Amino acid sequence: MSPTLLPRAGRAQDVGVHAPPTPTLAELTADPHPALAALRSRQPVSWVEAVGGWMVLSYDLAVQVMRDADTFTVDDPRFTTSRVVGRSMLSTDGEEHRRHRSPFIAPFTPRATRETFAAFVENEADRLVAGLAARNAAELRTAVAGPMAVACMRFALGLEQLPVDLLLGWYRDIVGAVDGLTPDAAVPPSGLSAYGELSTAVLDAAARSASPFLAGIVGGADALSPEELAGNVAVLLFGGIETTEGMIANLLFHLFTTPGALTVSSDAAARRAALQDALEESLRLEPAAAEVDRYATRDVEIGGASVRRGDLVIVSLTAANRDPAVFADPDAFRPGRENGRRHLAFAQGPHICPGLHLARLETLTLLDRLLRLPGFRPAAGLTPPTGLVFRKPLAVPAVWS
Repeated sequence: MSPTLLPRAGRAQDVGVHAPPTPTLAELTADPHPALAALRSRQPVSWVEAVGGWMVLSYDLAVQVMRDADTFTVDDPRFTTSRVVGRSMLSTDGEEHRRHRSPFIAPFTPRATRETFAAFVENEADRLVAGLAARNAAELRTAVAGPMAVACMRFALGLEQLPVDLLLGWYRDIVGAVDGLTPDAAVPPSGLSAYGELSTAVLDAAARSASPFLAGIVGGADALSPEELAGNVAVLLFGGIETTEGMIANLLFHLFTTPGALTVSSDAAARRAALQDALEESLRLEPAAAEVDRYATRDVEIGGASVRRGDLVIVSLTAANRDPAVFADPDAFRPGRENGRRHLAFAQGPHICPGLHLARLETLTLLDRLLRLPGFRPAAGLTPPTGLVFRKPLAVPAVWS
């Protein structure tokens, strides 16, 4: 979850008043790739007035910043998430971050993810696609991508007794409170109320051992208070819904817009391998989370830029994933490229996404079921990914026989 991006006036003189114009918010939201590539070719760390911060655009420097939490931290009052859900693994660094994150490591390993979630994910994918099969058309982002992500979070957190609309309402109110928060504004009552209700439900589910996943977290969370547990679960809820829905929708977009990409083997193992290659390439080409925010803890020179203590430093995962110094022909969708898994879609360093194995499992399983629909293909109205911080198509319509 990204903090609100606050304009920082008066910095143009630091980077040169005659510097070429930097991208507008509209460009960064609609199609940032040409503008970010042009910026990177001039200076890999560039001041962008529209977002009020430095943007890190090259692969190597992006990795450097994300791994150096001592110099580039999330622990800053402008990181608005903590004002709504309290301090969590998302908004802390160092020993405090390790304390918040450590209970979530074991339940999210590849083996634990398979053991806890594989059967549920397969059953949910079957249920969602079976519900579509009698029709011959659907908009897949809202019909299957979002519902799959929500269902997995309800199952993981032991909240399956709650209506989906209620959980989504809490989610939207919390996200809206974070996104609209400014330093001198009070947290909206709707956000506080939604977070309070979510916290109560999560702590009740934990007390009842309502899910194996949540039980594993609580069992290892001796150092976390109930309030800290609830805050970290709220962070997981956001990531588990927003970015997983985006991953699924973006992969569908790339398959639908690449000739021959929907031609898959009837052999299950070969189909799975082809989907894995396609997913990794989709994550590289259009990560669902386009950027992550950090704040400089000291004056530092990086990538030719003089970053001051307190400056906002935005790591553009989008730009780093298309760095031609690392990825040949970076704007092309080429599943199976030799270094395709080097992408940074899940970030790097201490804040790498803990649920990356679950997100992959959901996406691959759902796409496997969709590709079994006879004559599965895109329909009119497909839109490209859009968004400043989180990018996904608004509509992914499909038809089948």
